[in-house]
Amino acid sequence: MKLHRTLALPAGYRVDDVLAFHRRDEQGIAETVGAAALRKGVMLGGVPVVLAVDFTAAAAACSAELDGIAAVVPAGLERHIDEALRSILGLRIDPAPFCAFAAADPLLGPLVQRQPGLRIVQSATVFEALTWAIIGQQINLPFAIALRRTFILLAGHRHSSGLWCYPEAPDAARLAAGELTTRKFSRSKAETLLRLANLVASGELDLDPGPDNAIGQIAERLLAIKGIGPWTVNYGLLRGYGHADCSLHGDVAIRAALQRLLSEAQKPDIRRTEQILQHYQPHRTMAAAHLWASLAPPADDTA
Repeated sequence: MKLHRTLALPAGYRVDDVLAFHRRDEQGIAETVGAAALRKGVMLGGVPVVLAVDFTAAAAACSAELDGIAAVVPAGLERHIDEALRSILGLRIDPAPFCAFAAADPLLGPLVQRQPGLRIVQSATVFEALTWAIIGQQINLPFAIALRRTFILLAGHRHSSGLWCYPEAPDAARLAAGELTTRKFSRSKAETLLRLANLVASGELDLDPGPDNAIGQIAERLLAIKGIGPWTVNYGLLRGYGHADCSLHGDVAIRAALQRLLSEAQKPDIRRTEQILQHYQPHRTMAAAHLWASLAPPADDTA
């Protein structure tokens, strides 16, 4: 079964940024990216789904290919599909308020002028964002991408199109720690991944925000999980919910970007970085986006 959507794109939308984010894994087992199109596999409500997007000048022609669904879409699945599409297209945070807020700022103002329309692209699901944050803890990006690929192959499902679908919590909860540690996961990383998966799969940890489950409450519950610290929570909120005010003061790249901007011999420590980023509340997520982008090589010369 296939569902279709057409999403209008805002003026100045940067297609290449979105494609670059989804192109990080060169092997492309769960994502394939073309010149103006992308396909991403993800489990949604127990259903293998491939989200396909073809970009035009002003719109994204989207479809969702659902395996095993003949006629009636399960309740709530269309909502999850629509949310996933908005996330992978980076449409959750409007960059305009931050650009106006920081236009005259002596530190970040010049970055905003150089990167008009910069957006934060999200993962398709909150579980994907959180597991990616755990996988990426304290390792370099190429190794994190390789571990992510292993995680998908172990816990994901293969769509009939051939793409692998990023797993949901029940899929990951079926793994044993040894299946991960024998494939280059550290013991602590494997146990944290499975601890999160089991809490979500059992319903003990609800990742769906609502009137009685605010994002702040979700963050507190995540912080209580062994192996999950402030950086993992903030990065997960950023990539999972598109939360507008995540403080990435523990991020090494953020500190490196500030060191460059401040022309200092050393990176600012975590406490000072947090103090600097507080000036950009309630837009700290977009502040992080511009700091990350400031470290990227010139376009003519990324993950």
